[in-house]
Order: sequence, then structure tokens, then C-alpha cells
Amino acid sequence: MKIEALLLLLTLGGCTSHKAVTPVQPVQPHPTETRTEARPTTLPGHFSASRVTGDFAGYPQLDGFILHMEAVHGIPRNYLYGLFSQAHRRQWTLDYMNRQGGPSQGKPRQGSWSKYRAQFLTELHIESGVAFWRRHAPALRQAEERYGVPPEYILGIMGVETIYGRNMGKDRVLDALTTLAFDYPRRSAYFTEELENFLVMVQTENIDPLELRGSFAGAMGLGQFMPGSFLKWAVDHNLDGRRDLWHPDDAVGSIANYFSEHGWHPGEPVVVQALVPADVALPTGYDQQYSLPELAAVGIYPGSEVPAGDKLSLLLLRGNAGDEYWLGLHNFFVITRYNHSTHYAMVVHDLAKAIKQRYLGAAAGGL
Repeated sequence: MKIEALLLLLTLGGCTSHKAVTPVQPVQPHPTETRTEARPTTLPGHFSASRVTGDFAGYPQLDGFILHMEAVHGIPRNYLYGLFSQAHRRQWTLDYMNRQGGPSQGKPRQGSWSKYRAQFLTELHIESGVAFWRRHAPALRQAEERYGVPPEYILGIMGVETIYGRNMGKDRVLDALTTLAFDYPRRSAYFTEELENFLVMVQTENIDPLELRGSFAGAMGLGQFMPGSFLKWAVDHNLDGRRDLWHPDDAVGSIANYFSEHGWHPGEPVVVQALVPADVALPTGYDQQYSLPELAAVGIYPGSEVPAGDKLSLLLLRGNAGDEYWLGLHNFFVITRYNHSTHYAMVVHDLAKAIKQRYLGAAAGGL
């Protein structure tokens, strides 16, 4: 995931829910941890040790986590001792995370939208999206038929996250998640849960846990799913018997399934411009939702027709040329389930439109 987008995910909620800060404690089983995934009879990779050695030796929280994984998921502790003896502590990741502040408060700065948008509405993002569409048209068409999500929005996500696989990250996922689970107290609960999800994932898919690489925070593949999102929403779109987010077809299907499972309405718009009075008094943001009568009461109207009964998000985008107001519809809110940010969802929408326009224009021109 792009660093800017991933930091928003980590600070604002992202694809999976983020817990409040808690002291680091050994993980205890809870009622929702009953797993039904079938695991292979042989464990992926060849790991065995009588204790943890290496960078994470002597971590009581890790020892407790290993006992938890054995009790809840049946993964032998000697296997996990051997695996975590191979894990490396990523000091750079900790330094980077510690330099970041929390989510910004209050009204965004003038020009912030223009600056953000310019990072993703580039010729590289648009033309690479068109090229990906041409190469993987059957997978995109099947995803739209199966899940109701148009190709351009799948590509919008993939373009913002990794530029269609160019920037998927180089860190071993095990290293990233182990470091953040046991050496980053502010988000320890979240990353410990994702480390658990990761170990379940590699057992389920029979993948050597040392082979997988992703972002500095453990996001994976062309769509940058965290392991918890993988377990819930990744699909075997090409029907080859495994879910592989590094394979374009499975990444396409998994992003489409994510949107579908979060309530995407096929055929409905994403945003419309808002007609507003000179002074807008209502709070703005993807999570500030109003009915049409509530908006009309303060002089705000949609610039084009919107589905009846939808709750609408009042969005403020502060561009270099001035402020823009938009109304986010239901599908806009669905995009924010991928990353809890108005800017993120809006740039996915704008990139999607630009890719579709270029793709259809090239097709019409016989290119």
C-alpha cells in the first residue's frame, strides 16, 4: 500500500477494525476464535526448536502468543519456536511508525486535496491501469458479472495501493507483523491479531510463512490486504485451487468480493456534486451522513439525481482553486470501508473514471 494510504488505514480504521491502545499482554482465547479452516496434515516450511532464539528470544508476550496458537489452532509450539527464531526485528519500521502522528483534526488545509490527488492521477497510474485492463479483461469481466463491481473501481483500488503490482512491498510479512505485535505497544493488540490471522492463513493455504513479502505493516498483494481481510474476503477467482493475492486474477476477484460483501450497489453512482449556500454549517466527512430533507433544510441539494432513501455523506475537498463540496452516496461509503478516508475514496473514484475514459477512448479509436 502506498505509505500515505496505509498510514490512514492504520490511524483511521482501515479494512479491519482497529482496537484502542491496550497494554501488551499474552493473547487469551476468546469465543470468536473457533476456526473451521481445514489445515494441511504437514505444516508449511520446516521449522522446529525447543525455544525461541534470535531477535525475539526472551519475549514473554511472544511465548504466551505461541502457547495460545497451539491451544486455539493446534499449531505445535516447537514448530512456532523454530519459525519465530527466523523472524527479524525491523527497527526501521518502528522508527517510521513512531514518527507518525495520529489522525488530523479539524478542517483540512487549503490545497490538501489537490496535493493528495496529484500523487495518484498521474500518467503512470492511468496508462498502467488501461494496460492492466487489456491484459486481464476476462478476469475483470467475470468479477463484474459475479460481484457487480465495475472494472474501473477494482483498478482504482489497485492503482492507488500498488500501481497494479509495481509497489507491493519488500518486507517479509512475518518480520513486519512480529515486530509491530511485540515492539509497538500503541498498536500491539491490532498487530497481534493480524499475526494470528497470518499464521492461520499460511496454514490454510499451505504457504511457507517466510516466503511472503508485503508492506512494512504486513499488507499483502496487489490489493494490499491485511491477513484478517484475506481470511474473510480473499477468493480463488481463477479456480486454480488456491487464493493468491499476488496473482492478478485472484487480486481482481478479491477486491470485487470485498466491495460486494460490504454492500456495493451495482449500477448506482458513487458521488454527485453538491449545490451549497455561501456558508455551509454542517460537519463534513465520509462519516457525516444526512438525508435529503436534512440537507435541503440548510440549503444543500444534489447536483444530479440520487437514489431515493440513501443517506448522503457531505464531503469537503479543499483544492488549490478553492473548496469543492460533494455528496458521497452509498457506494462511496463502501469504498471507505477499504480505507477510512474521504481523500482515499475520492481519489479511487477519480482514478477509476480516468482509466475508464482512456480505455473506452482507445477501444473506440481501434487502438
